[in-house]
Amino acid sequence: MWYNSVMNIPADDFILLSVVNTKLRDEYPSLTAFCDEEEVSAQEIVLRLAKIGYKYDEDGNSFIYGFNR
Repeated sequence: MWYNSVMNIPADDFILLSVVNTKLRDEYPSLTAFCDEEEVSAQEIVLRLAKIGYKYDEDGNSFIYGFNR
């Protein structure tokens, strides 16, 4: 990318969910690619979103609600 893409992690978990899912949908083929490019911790994102009931779905390349899906 031609611009500085290093992301500041939103403090609010639901805003984080929205930002990450939007970027995964529009710009990145995987969570790993997103985290590498944006220089953020995948572990931090996964743990924070798990606290509000979301998990990463590799097939859909997005965080989805519920652990029984």
